[in-house]
Amino acid sequence: MSTPTDYFAAMYEGAADPWGLRSRWYEERKYALTLAALPRPRFRRAFEPGCSVGELTRRLAGRCERLLATDRVPEAVGQAREATRGLDHVEVALLTVPEEWPQGEFDLVVLSELLYYFDAPTLDRLLRRTVDSLTPGGTLVTVHWNHPVPEHRLTGTELADRLGREEGLALRLDHREEDFVLQTFSRRAPGERLPPSPAAYEGLV
Repeated sequence: MSTPTDYFAAMYEGAADPWGLRSRWYEERKYALTLAALPRPRFRRAFEPGCSVGELTRRLAGRCERLLATDRVPEAVGQAREATRGLDHVEVALLTVPEEWPQGEFDLVVLSELLYYFDAPTLDRLLRRTVDSLTPGGTLVTVHWNHPVPEHRLTGTELADRLGREEGLALRLDHREEDFVLQTFSRRAPGERLPPSPAAYEGLV
């Protein structure tokens, strides 16, 4: 089974920011790399499940016309709402994926430090819902810690292998370090062309 909500709730009871997302240079650098990996300067509608305290959410907000960030822990949702206070185009909601999923399509979905908490059947459902909710040519960004953790079912390398087998996703960027794996994918149906690269998008090639 997937990691239960009680595990995450207990983490927030012990510390307001249990993973040090606000204070660690490791996290700051990873966020910068994540934003740099986005293939477009702006996105119309984005979805970030598992947003935790909203540190990545605040940064994504500057690149999105509309952004929905969610978490399944009320304490995390409250902190993320505070972190994005005054950003009227950002919505933060209590939501458990993949059982609950927002309506409509997204041209950007960000799954950061999330997928290793799901067992195989639940991960399959989550990825299928992700692909189905992406617009044609839409972007999926994934980030995973790449060291073994008792609560994690897969490492970043193992998740990258799993994502590479998901129908409808085409790998566009693959950045791997000792500590984490960062990838971007485009949604592509059979016979469809891939969206232009960042250079082609600006007419450079």
